[in-house]
Amino acid sequence: MNITKVLDAKGLACPMPIVKTKKAMNELESGQVLEILTTDKGAKNDLTAWAKSGGHEVLNFEEENGVLKFWIKKG
Repeated sequence: MNITKVLDAKGLACPMPIVKTKKAMNELESGQVLEILTTDKGAKNDLTAWAKSGGHEVLNFEEENGVLKFWIKKG
């Protein structure tokens, strides 16, 4: 997987991970991948729903040491 950009949103509470993700996605071309790191537990549902509504694809998700990692491909 080629990651185009990494967004570190650790320590930010809702809705900031979504706000920052949206801003970062606007800087990408279609098909590029954004990696998002967050500690906001609500982000799992929020980012998944946001990606789907925006026509983006969640490629992968994992949790490691309290950090949620998402890989979202721009639609």
